[in-house]
Amino acid sequence: MKPQLDNLAVCPVPEVEPMSKIYVLDTNVLLHDPMAVHAFAEHKVIIPMTVLEELDHIKDRRDKDVSREARIAISNIDKILAKADTREIQEGVEIFSAVEHAADMAGTLAIYPDQLIKHTEESRFLRTNIQHDNDNRIINVALKLQEQSGDGFVCLVTKDINMRLKARGSGLKYVEDYRNDRILDDIDLMATGQTKISGRFWDRVENVATTQEMHATFHEVEASVIESPYPNQFVVDDEGFVGRVTEIKESTVRLQDVNRDLLMSQKVWGLSPRNLEQAMALHLLRQPDIDLNVLAGPAGSGKTLLALAYGLHAILEEKRYNKLIVARSTPPIAEDIGFLPGTEEEKMAPWLAAFDDNLEVLHGDDESPFGSIEYVKERANIQFKSLNFMRGRSFSNAYIIIDEAQGLTQFQLKSIITRVGTNSKIVILGNLAQIDNKYITPLTSGLTYIVEKFKQFNGSGLMHIGGIERSSLAAFAEENL
Repeated sequence: MKPQLDNLAVCPVPEVEPMSKIYVLDTNVLLHDPMAVHAFAEHKVIIPMTVLEELDHIKDRRDKDVSREARIAISNIDKILAKADTREIQEGVEIFSAVEHAADMAGTLAIYPDQLIKHTEESRFLRTNIQHDNDNRIINVALKLQEQSGDGFVCLVTKDINMRLKARGSGLKYVEDYRNDRILDDIDLMATGQTKISGRFWDRVENVATTQEMHATFHEVEASVIESPYPNQFVVDDEGFVGRVTEIKESTVRLQDVNRDLLMSQKVWGLSPRNLEQAMALHLLRQPDIDLNVLAGPAGSGKTLLALAYGLHAILEEKRYNKLIVARSTPPIAEDIGFLPGTEEEKMAPWLAAFDDNLEVLHGDDESPFGSIEYVKERANIQFKSLNFMRGRSFSNAYIIIDEAQGLTQFQLKSIITRVGTNSKIVILGNLAQIDNKYITPLTSGLTYIVEKFKQFNGSGLMHIGGIERSSLAAFAEENL
């Protein structure tokens, strides 16, 4: 006996056309990417009523990040369905897009009244009067549509691994993770900011035009010499040559000849690089025409220390910026301490203790380290911020450090980067091996997305720092645990 829709529906849910592609979206997909309904091209997107109910509940949470994504998703759905009647909403409304598509590429969005699907002992639908009731309701929608479609393609899209297992175990043929934000197929393919050449670089160069400009030497070589070049990428060989890509033309690439000894002898705020990757990262931080820097790498590689040292140098010695803003995402508990006394910086202290530790490293040899740190904090106008309160603001004449970016989605990082105003530099730090968000992987992390999307932007520089300089213990733990 098959479960039937009862008579409470205003309009009967339409039968699914055979062989049509249908994607049923889970709530976590819309929280991960509020614009996800636009990612399925000409196909049909189904949002169960339970998903709307969950979004409505989440939009009022104290967790600013997730509640904001919920509100954006609801607003976007409302824009698509605003002029449709009940029958049209249940059958499917054409999804508009800011990008021009051919008429036959427009997909549709429909709401499914899943509360009308009833479980019976004879049915294979999951029970909905138990714990995890909402997950079961959403899976039941996909099962019902699969039953109606015959041989059609019906796929549940969710970022919840256990929910994917339950759906498959219940007989659903197609279950997928949301992969539209996956910009790479393998994390090993992510750009690192450098290309290592075995042997001698010049042995593979047949034609070169060398020029001298001010105190810098530039070489123009054939583009085929460097595989997939991008701006501010370093080329390093085994014989000591270091070059930085400064311009990419149709058939040639222009390299700045960077002296390795000068790289290693750089010094900012009393700090010198300990390895070549740190030196190249510091070189990129010091370029005035680079507005976005991404420093990735394992814990103890020196990302935070380099970013902080150059920020102090740029503000207090070069007078390039007026303030140093340090920010990171905070867990929901951070929202619950707002009533406590103290400034925002004082409330953020537990989550930004790493920066105080690095200030101690930079000033540990001073006669009065604590006094020096407090003096520098005041002089450099260091402000500790939560990312939850940065959106909607604009930051000009600022040096901005975003820490622990590996746990942010591409949508979250985009909303932060768009806050950067004139005469500002943003430095994004992250370690893809330390992701705490259960819905984010190294392939879907906003950090990975930003690296790949911005690597062709002339105003960006990226560097993966592989060496661990914190201690031999830290290096062993990173490599062996």
